[in-house]
Amino acid sequence: MDSRSHSRSRRRSHCRSHSRSRCRSQGAAGIVAQVALLLCSARGTSGEEVCDSPLVSNLPPASFRSSSQLSASHAPSFAKLNRRDGAGGWSPLTSDGYQWLEVDLGQRTKIAAVATQGRYGSSDWLTSYLLMFSDTGHNWKQHRQEDSIGSFPGNSNADSVVQYKLQQPAVARFLRLLPLHWNPSGRMGLRLEAYGCPHTSHVLGLDGSSGLLYRPSPGTRGSVREVVTLQFKTLRNSGTLLRAEGGGGGLGLGLELERGRLLLLTRGTERPPSSEPRRVASLGSLLDDQQWHRLAVERRGSQLNVTVDEHAERNLMLGNVTFSCAESVSVAVTFPGPRSFLRLPGATPSSSGGVSVGFQIRTWNKAGLLLTFDLPQQGGVVWLYLSEARLRLQIHKAGSALNDGQWHSVALTSSRGRLSIGVDGEGGGSAQAAPPYAVAVESHLFFGGCPAEDNEPRCRNPFNVFLGCMRLLSLNHLMVDLMMVQKKQLGIFSHLQIDMCGIIDRCSPSRCEHGGRCTQSWTAFRCNCSASGYSGATCHSSVYEQSCEAYKHNGNTSGHFYIDVDGSGPIRPQLVYCNMTEENTWMEIQHNNTEVTRVRPSPGARQRSLHFDYSTGDEQLSAAIGQSEHCEQELSYRCRKSRLLNTPEGSPFSWWLGGPGPGRVQTYWGGAQPGSRQCACGLRGDCVDPQHYCNCDADRTEWAEDSGLITHKESLPVRSLVLGDVQRPESEAAYRVGPLRCHGDRNFWNAAFFDKETSYLHFPTFHGELSADISFLFKTTASSGVFLENLGIKDFIRIELSSSTRVVFSLDVGDGPLEVRVESSVPLNDDRWHRVRAERNVREASLRLDALPAARRGAPADGHLHLQLNSQLFIGGTASRQKGFRGCIRALQLNGVTLDLEERARITPGVRAGCPGHCGSYGSLCRNRGRCAERANGFLCDCGLSAHTGAFCHTEVSASFKSGTTVSYTFKEPHESGRNSSARPSSVHSDTTLRGEDVSLSFRTNQSPALLLYVSSRHGESLALLINKHGEEAFILKEILPLSDNLPGCPSCFFLKLKIKKRGVRGVELTRLHIHVEPPSLVCVSWRLVSPGSEDVDPELSRLASLGFTGCLSVVRFNSVSPLKAALLHPHSSPVVITGPLVQSTCGSSASANPRASGSVGSGQPLVKSIRTGSALIGGTEPLVFRSQLRAITSNAMNVTPMSLHDRH
Repeated sequence: MDSRSHSRSRRRSHCRSHSRSRCRSQGAAGIVAQVALLLCSARGTSGEEVCDSPLVSNLPPASFRSSSQLSASHAPSFAKLNRRDGAGGWSPLTSDGYQWLEVDLGQRTKIAAVATQGRYGSSDWLTSYLLMFSDTGHNWKQHRQEDSIGSFPGNSNADSVVQYKLQQPAVARFLRLLPLHWNPSGRMGLRLEAYGCPHTSHVLGLDGSSGLLYRPSPGTRGSVREVVTLQFKTLRNSGTLLRAEGGGGGLGLGLELERGRLLLLTRGTERPPSSEPRRVASLGSLLDDQQWHRLAVERRGSQLNVTVDEHAERNLMLGNVTFSCAESVSVAVTFPGPRSFLRLPGATPSSSGGVSVGFQIRTWNKAGLLLTFDLPQQGGVVWLYLSEARLRLQIHKAGSALNDGQWHSVALTSSRGRLSIGVDGEGGGSAQAAPPYAVAVESHLFFGGCPAEDNEPRCRNPFNVFLGCMRLLSLNHLMVDLMMVQKKQLGIFSHLQIDMCGIIDRCSPSRCEHGGRCTQSWTAFRCNCSASGYSGATCHSSVYEQSCEAYKHNGNTSGHFYIDVDGSGPIRPQLVYCNMTEENTWMEIQHNNTEVTRVRPSPGARQRSLHFDYSTGDEQLSAAIGQSEHCEQELSYRCRKSRLLNTPEGSPFSWWLGGPGPGRVQTYWGGAQPGSRQCACGLRGDCVDPQHYCNCDADRTEWAEDSGLITHKESLPVRSLVLGDVQRPESEAAYRVGPLRCHGDRNFWNAAFFDKETSYLHFPTFHGELSADISFLFKTTASSGVFLENLGIKDFIRIELSSSTRVVFSLDVGDGPLEVRVESSVPLNDDRWHRVRAERNVREASLRLDALPAARRGAPADGHLHLQLNSQLFIGGTASRQKGFRGCIRALQLNGVTLDLEERARITPGVRAGCPGHCGSYGSLCRNRGRCAERANGFLCDCGLSAHTGAFCHTEVSASFKSGTTVSYTFKEPHESGRNSSARPSSVHSDTTLRGEDVSLSFRTNQSPALLLYVSSRHGESLALLINKHGEEAFILKEILPLSDNLPGCPSCFFLKLKIKKRGVRGVELTRLHIHVEPPSLVCVSWRLVSPGSEDVDPELSRLASLGFTGCLSVVRFNSVSPLKAALLHPHSSPVVITGPLVQSTCGSSASANPRASGSVGSGQPLVKSIRTGSALIGGTEPLVFRSQLRAITSNAMNVTPMSLHDRH
């Protein structure tokens, strides 16, 4: 226990400066010029003197008081450490939650440690207790540790001594110890000692209208460093504490209390001031609690530091002033829990026949019962309560925002048939009710709540209980003596803390991160994270991914995304464009001018300076560039009689600034190397003038250009551009600085493979005292193993795969072990990537696995806050080398910082850098027959066999056809395709083992009839797909039914009956069609198709071909060939012939959003049995001759010919 407390103390002495309120202001010219103090202030001793003398052992018996004593030999004066006087220590009459032992130290003393011991020779000892301090014996303040722990550990037997060093020494005259728990086999028993040293101070009391003026000697003014320190305490929540006039025209400063918070104000030095003081910062909270608070004001040059409740470096001597500070005795009572209440006897009616009740409250809760009493004569009841932070009496209300933590006065008055309530006197609100009967309190008044119903049937509470503080209770204008209540001489109470207000401001300092707004109740705080870009109980975790690469692997396509490069770190999210249409995933960050901009001579200006403002901040830019594997930015200059860099020996005419901050001067151009003083042509050796290293330096009258990419990451982004040779009358120039483009995420694919249970990686201790988030991906075939572990003396944190379907996040921050677990419905040892995200903060611990709902466990409201770890961080195993993890861990981040697993794995036996095999996890992202191809870092969707394109083969390839447009595709013979090895797979691929034909396409048209697709072979077999005419309106294919009837005139042909749904011409939709054809039968669609050379060609088909096709065709596929895609994307490397205008369009992109077009029409049905054909035609109006010497006639339908043709006859 002792080692833990000491380690926490050492740790938090460093963290304290960050958690306390602190502000800085620029421009303070001199703060020790004039000082005015209002309120009660004090100056204490300073320095680090030895402060460990015993304080209790030599005190007289009169210095001890207690709530009760078992006998005279168990009196509190016997409660001295290691003494055996009397019965060997103090024991109260009853062992319950209302006992206390109080020690009067005689004067204000600095208390540094407390030690406890049980009663000698007994089974009586305390196992935990609270410490209270006071200057007056009233208005006690509970001492809390740095992380808000209120209880102190006690003893485990009667004789051993347990000493606890206070992390922050207390200064007080009175010490009170409240037992919480004791040996269940005995009673409460206590001997104690306190350790510290005397505390001397000069005290000044102020009444609100007086002040103290201090003028320093002239020699102290204008020094580099000036400090003012003081302590103050007050019951008022507003008032001026300190004013300082700046010397030499500098800013004046003011420190004022407003609603219990300290405001730092700056003022002008004019007389009178020309404007209202400007609020610079707000510090502290609940400073009107009549407790001492430390204030330090320090000036270092032009920087000002103001600190509240932190040890001051040195004190400003206010002279030899020794006045008394009047102590206002105000007994408060705290209602800390749901069973708290106070019952007081009813009051005698006043002369007017009425009654009045008054008190003050302070709370954070919006709701709770304040007062209730019944009306026995009328059989009624009165409730005075808070609801939504308003004061309500029955159905009337008054006041607002009463849950702001401030003291508010409440008055309830009954007089002459009216019941009135008022809040905060004349300046507050009020309301009245006129019940039809007189209101008189004849029984009891219950404050805060009610006893159990079976014990007190006269008290009913349909509302929440009140959690907060009350003071200044009065009945008929007579103050209630709460000390008599404490002595049980007046009223009845339960679970109250009397003579103290135990309110805590849980939002000061705020635990909400990243701008989250803190609100609180009596027992907890909450963070509103809306619009912050972060989530969680403390707004700690980013809701955005850290790179475009991560968005791609979530299945997203190109678009604008917010990325948060450091996750939960301090860098804010930034909006970028993620381009996922290429092999690499590009992040593009724009600036204010990415267009080609012409530069014209400016009169009197020898240079043109141009600055580029980016859409993200400098810190965000630097982080994004550093995280990326490659970055580039285009830099181009077009010139005519405008030189660029001059010769390497001369001074450059132009240069640019690039890199972090304002950038550094760069004298090379796009495409060249840093420091080369060259352009890209100079590096290649092909400049227009061999004597220069830039085309523009030739200074010719013809237009020239120097352009290229800046790829040196340390020089990016381009910040400014200075052009020097633009002032001559004949000079003309234009420049372009493109957007910053980066690809690759060095963190996302950083992985390590652990091949043994005894192998692990170790890193320095993880420091996540108040907030810790851990995220990573794993894949394994093992059923269990520890992913991560870090230990402390007692604290620890661990994440493990406990079974094939369960991940467990376990930790201990001093309150005992806590486990959060997530169960998966599918095995996790499937050798696929799974994502784990764990977070621990002062409110809760949470665990998320893949897309499953997060599991959460709340932390105790007043538990330990700081996670104290001191061992190495183990990844993939434990210090004991047991329960190690076998598999891959990737993209491991702790509090937004990526651990370089690969670098550490290269020097660690049993661990390998990298982890291949991503298609098993991400292959499903490749759609529409796209094939997943493995890469060293990630995967790639090969869309060669798909009619689609894009990062996931998800983008439809569509074209708008006019009446004169025809696309013809010729399928190559096997020997021809073998010779053309350089052709693209999407153009020439064929499967020679096909046992059937697959045809699919999407179309949109207003035309009917229309021929969509015609396929034929050199043997005369053919297949046609068309839309029939039915009336004067357009129709959309809905269902295809196979029939057994033969087509007249063609005994070997069959036809398909097309069942179509009538639809108006305006209601054009995109319809998907998929036909699967199996041999050996040949089926012709609606018309008999013969060789065009025959005289038996169907005249109707010829007529349709002459009409042409107007509309949209998309994702056309015949077996493994995508003829429309080949014509649009690879026209020069594919066997296609295009006649007429063919325009790539997005006309087919709405199909996925159209619920009526969500499926394939007739998908999977054996509709058309066909011989493989030699050519295909899409959208043509004129006969075309194909490689197979057949002529296909179609109307703007597409003509497709497979690569390998085999005659099945």
